[in-house]
Amino acid sequence: MGTTIAISNFKGGILKTTSTANTGACLASKGYRTLLIDLDPQFNLTTFWGIDNQKTNIFKILVEGQKIDPVKLRNNLYIVPSELELVRGELSIFPMMERESKLLKALKPIKDDFDFIIIDCPPSLGLLTINAYYACDLIFVPIECEYLSYNGLKVLERALDALDIDIDKIFATKYDGRKVLHQSILETIQADDRAFKTPIRTNVASAESGTAHQSIFEYSPNSNGAKDYENLTKEIIDYVKA
Repeated sequence: MGTTIAISNFKGGILKTTSTANTGACLASKGYRTLLIDLDPQFNLTTFWGIDNQKTNIFKILVEGQKIDPVKLRNNLYIVPSELELVRGELSIFPMMERESKLLKALKPIKDDFDFIIIDCPPSLGLLTINAYYACDLIFVPIECEYLSYNGLKVLERALDALDIDIDKIFATKYDGRKVLHQSILETIQADDRAFKTPIRTNVASAESGTAHQSIFEYSPNSNGAKDYENLTKEIIDYVKA
């Protein structure tokens, strides 16, 4: 049975989608069958890969009961795309029975087909994100190396405490080693025993790769971004296998 990971934070612009795309691509390149799920109404993960106008998407799966029929992106790499219609997804799901477990039920028939399922969550704690939490085995939280982003972790922790849900791992993003503040925030993050050791450094190639609909490993394999996501993925594999 595959491991399902939710990549989640209430704050946007912290490389949540980029991290989902690139760790997924790296896992696939290592031979792990990997499914990405775009659960964000902004559908950035879907756009990242250049996917458009799919008959099956996460809105139709959650609201209309369609079966998951993933789109193949690369060898071993698949996606369940999203679309703008998901904006009204929470309102559509709200009156349904067992509304918190729609994604969990949808994933059950195909979970054994994948080694990893990675969910790109919305930057909010609504029904869509709660569906991701109910469906996942692990919750990973990316944290930008800025004070407000790190402080947001505490807000997220308090919110999840009310749901009796724990954060499993955290990792630093947008790290610039030239900045004293970033060095300080990174030290604070890595003092947490849940932290992965690898920070994702600020990297132009990582930002550009999505516009080319490519992973960082395809777009700029020798970049710092490729090195960082390679190392982070190795840590993820070791953690899951431990």
